[in-house]
Amino acid sequence: MGTTADFKNGLCIKYNNDLWKIESFQHVKPGKGPAFVRTKIRNLKTSRILENTFTAGVKIEIVRIENRNYQFLYKEGDDTFHFMNQKNYEQVALQKDIINAPAYLKEGSSVDIMFHAENETPLSCSLPANVNLEITFTEPGEKGNTATNALKPATTETGVEVKVPLFINQGDIVKIDTSSGNYIERVKQ
Repeated sequence: MGTTADFKNGLCIKYNNDLWKIESFQHVKPGKGPAFVRTKIRNLKTSRILENTFTAGVKIEIVRIENRNYQFLYKEGDDTFHFMNQKNYEQVALQKDIINAPAYLKEGSSVDIMFHAENETPLSCSLPANVNLEITFTEPGEKGNTATNALKPATTETGVEVKVPLFINQGDIVKIDTSSGNYIERVKQ
């Protein structure tokens, strides 16, 4: 158990029978009335952000969370993904709904899986901020057509379709932002 004095960014707490991560907090001592802590907390299961106010000194339950590095092995069916721990080779199967960008996973990709340390329950799976993927299909590029910011559809090796500039060809490797799905740049080979 802890109190509001223990609050810090990234701290995980149990609140209303759910696990929450403190995104930001501010201790407020008004001229009249008791002190309080204004917070923004994120639900670890739904990723919903809640603005909440705690009375200063109130008891809170601090939860221990661990991030572990795993490697993506394979996909089984449409919604089960298998991962292997990089240190002890232990394997875990996760459902699609707790992975932040499952469409960009390719075999051998490295991910961080967040675990509830007391009961070893996986809470979320995060891909890196961007990934490098090979273009498996797109219309041929046009030489010299780089003056405009025109985009064309392209299919990657994982099967996801992204918009890329006209000069990108089949076989090129591109860097893609996993949060938005936008093209960032062509990777030099």
